[in-house]
Amino acid sequence: MTDDESVQSDPQTVDGRRGGEAAPQIEVGVLIAHSPGADVEPLQSFAERMTRDGVNELATATDASWRVHCAEPDPLADAAPRRPSEFLDEAALHMVKRPYDLVVVVTDVPLTTREERSVEGLASPLARVVVVSTRRLRRRPGLEAVRALDSAAVRWNAAALLVHLFGHVFGADHGDGGVMAPFSFDPARRNVPPFDVDVTEHLGKIATRIPEKNVSRGRLRRLAFHALSLVRNPWTVASTLLQSRAPLLPFSLPRLSTAAVTPTLILVFSAEAWDVGLNLTNRVTALFAVGSIVAAAVHLLYVQRLSFPRERSQVITEHMALVNVTVFFILVVAMTGLFVLVGSIMLLIELAVFPPNLMTNWPSLEDPSVGLPDLVRVGGFISTLGVLSGALAGGIENRMALRHLALFRDRP
Repeated sequence: MTDDESVQSDPQTVDGRRGGEAAPQIEVGVLIAHSPGADVEPLQSFAERMTRDGVNELATATDASWRVHCAEPDPLADAAPRRPSEFLDEAALHMVKRPYDLVVVVTDVPLTTREERSVEGLASPLARVVVVSTRRLRRRPGLEAVRALDSAAVRWNAAALLVHLFGHVFGADHGDGGVMAPFSFDPARRNVPPFDVDVTEHLGKIATRIPEKNVSRGRLRRLAFHALSLVRNPWTVASTLLQSRAPLLPFSLPRLSTAAVTPTLILVFSAEAWDVGLNLTNRVTALFAVGSIVAAAVHLLYVQRLSFPRERSQVITEHMALVNVTVFFILVVAMTGLFVLVGSIMLLIELAVFPPNLMTNWPSLEDPSVGLPDLVRVGGFISTLGVLSGALAGGIENRMALRHLALFRDRP
């Protein structure tokens, strides 16, 4: 479909201004991803109604003018459960092409967290993407009855969920009360709970910074724009890194870890590796390790196509640049975690398995005594080679695992 055909020409506008004063305008894109053979019209009506109900509350809380754009439904390949990260590519593309400040994805397939729990919806504060699944809204665990999409219970719980998830996008949390309390389906719900007063004041300030200008950049200018976005928003990136559990990522990527560990098990018993490692200075070893970790992260970023948007586009917004910066730093921290993992195995082998007297017979060693600093240096050198081997030979077999780990909350 063409860009002109994929978006309705008459977007709904909800104005939250008071007293006729100027207010920021926030553009919200609504994308519908449906399973094969699904009845699309009820799902589309549900998405439009849910967004309209939610935006009414958000307009009041933020004193902003909200415009809702509904895209043409997009069929999925199958009805299998999906993680929210699987909708990111399409959402990011719409964000830079339309452009949208926020994107709501509505789907009828099950939505799962990284622990494979089925949930009603999840939000990515960094990517400004909200994903809502009708599956859990219509069918509660342990109950056989399936509610209709146009029922009052589904309508108002969906609106409350959407406002709740947008609250996460704006930085609110479960401890803020009101609509931000942990979401649970209430069959008797007939309205959207309001935000607390303190949260409302915070949302009003955040809303003024939501609308962004799109910029067209060449490669060098785009790189500079990413760096500038990081300088302007260091805490946004840092907070996402702290929540990402990136150092543990190698445990979720067995192919990467295997490709890193396997060659080091041979090198640790190689005289040549010990010769090089023992004769390196601490500074050179550290610089080699840092350079290799960064190089491995850059290689994975481009080879696995982890940056947004995946399709060629010269237009990018600041928050989308922050997503790319965060994904890169997630990779750097993950490669550091891989380095520590391999280094720990090497040090264990050196201390517990490697015969210490064997080194005294190597003619290349001027001083046969090898202390703990020497063992650490040799282990670091071999681990650096393992990180490079893992990035080049193993890669990332599950690209979605990284994106979900970095960008989406793990509960509504």
